[in-house]
Amino acid sequence: MQIIKEKAALTEVISKLKSKNSSIGFVPTMGALHEGHLSLVRQAATICDVVVVSIFINPTQFDNTTDLDNYPRTLDSDTQKLAELNLNLIIFAPTATELYNNKIESEHFQFDGLEYEMEGKYRNGHFDGVGTVVKKLFEIVEPDKAFFGEKDYQQLQIIKKLVAQHKIPVEVIGCPIYRENNGLARSSRNERLSPKTRLEASFIHETLLKVKDKFGTESANQISQWVEKEFKAHPYFKLEYFEIADSETLKPATNTIASRTFRAFIAVYSENVRLIDNIALNY
Repeated sequence: MQIIKEKAALTEVISKLKSKNSSIGFVPTMGALHEGHLSLVRQAATICDVVVVSIFINPTQFDNTTDLDNYPRTLDSDTQKLAELNLNLIIFAPTATELYNNKIESEHFQFDGLEYEMEGKYRNGHFDGVGTVVKKLFEIVEPDKAFFGEKDYQQLQIIKKLVAQHKIPVEVIGCPIYRENNGLARSSRNERLSPKTRLEASFIHETLLKVKDKFGTESANQISQWVEKEFKAHPYFKLEYFEIADSETLKPATNTIASRTFRAFIAVYSENVRLIDNIALNY
């Protein structure tokens, strides 16, 4: 396992690998690695000869400076977790100055409206930041395949759109949500929850499972009203949004169409920690 912090050094290593026709997988992360991240790395390693894991807390995708300041920085323990996988890995851990060439700002992207739905309504400039850093990383790593978790499903769709629009030669692979034993979607933010709240957070996934049961027999509006009522009655969680949307366009569902697939998306706050989740409804 190699740890590389400079773009030029990584480019040299990648060039040598490509000269040997080695396939390169890529798992971009912001560190604070958990089993969800490691599952992506394992999946990448089953398909690709070498896996590059980036560990970079991207400043341009945070609209809240407090959230950026509080984001855990755990490079040493992250490196140890990856080493224990005993796989053919390269860790790319640049500084912001190294990656952005002293110009830490976002490009502006248009993703055919995907960026204005759900997360885009509540996190100003977030997807410009995501698009900027992912495009930079793709250009540096030059992966054959890149692996992203479906917990950030909207981000996954936006990255697929980014690749298509800019004709980036990489296959983007979405991987299933990795959950804790109680159903809570794995996230680095979970570590900031108290043990009691982390246990209670099973309520989020349980609610989504009930939404899946209701879908097809109740309207999207009826289900949304039911979800809002459930969260108003819960003492631990404040609902930011709940949305049933087309899984491809991410437009809110007004009526169900047999030929289309839909997902339910949710964002909640607890103890000043923001948690998101989603579930496929009819596939």
